Amino acid sequence: MLKAISTYVHVKERLHPGMLDGYARMGAQAIEVFAARGHFDYTDRQHVREIGQWFKTSGVEFHSMHSPMSTGESSRRDGAPPLNIASLDKKSRIDAMDEIKRAIEVAEQVPFRFLIQHIGTSAESFSEHKFFDAATSSIEHLQAFAKPLGVRLLLENIPNELSTPERLLELVQKAHFDDIGFCFDIGHAHMEQGVEDAFNVMKDRIRSTHIHDNKKDRDAHLWPGDGNIDWNAAMRFLRSAPLVPALLFEIETEAAGDLPKKFDEVTRKLEGAGERRAQQ
Repeated sequence: MLKAISTYVHVKERLHPGMLDGYARMGAQAIEVFAARGHFDYTDRQHVREIGQWFKTSGVEFHSMHSPMSTGESSRRDGAPPLNIASLDKKSRIDAMDEIKRAIEVAEQVPFRFLIQHIGTSAESFSEHKFFDAATSSIEHLQAFAKPLGVRLLLENIPNELSTPERLLELVQKAHFDDIGFCFDIGHAHMEQGVEDAFNVMKDRIRSTHIHDNKKDRDAHLWPGDGNIDWNAAMRFLRSAPLVPALLFEIETEAAGDLPKKFDEVTRKLEGAGERRAQQ
């Protein structure tokens, strides 16, 4: 499996080539860039060129970009209003799409494969209008914008009533979004209905992952093994997917520890779990 990491682990710092060099040295074969203006300013052409030049010369894949969650400096947790493509307020929804399109435009200078997109905000309740009208319309619009740039949208399961695996599958099937896939977030699945049930619903469209652990008490983004997910089972599920996705770690800053050491230890452990199963 492709070994990858999200720059979310350093989201509170400005992304720079030295940081990316560190990921490459520790063995990351692909990278997901977290689109927060204080971290990766997708509106700053000089910053985009700087990061783009690194990808062009490093041999490391620019695998995906995490869609902006707010217009703030780091993430929606910094007090800036969240970007919500399922908002019932038309102006808010259009503003959110415009901001996300600014991030997608990075692909004009630096090609990347996937845009990881949330539907709704944390703990948001379900309504048919939000889901079948607002969200569906937004996704259709964003996909039409992204496709000519070579970017494919991946919808992520997050802890709310709009983004359960069942809802995501219902949305893409009813809207005939054949080109839209899923980013399977194992930590979020563990907090909700469970990893196996979520995987079974999403597996045919899984094209990437967010790998992290928790103890079901909060969305902690810990290294695998620091929570209570059954990683032997999780790896069996991932390896059984029709298209085996990248093993992409999305770890929070406070949990990172010795990043190169932990990345090496955890990737070896997870790869070993899959190999043992394959030999049985």
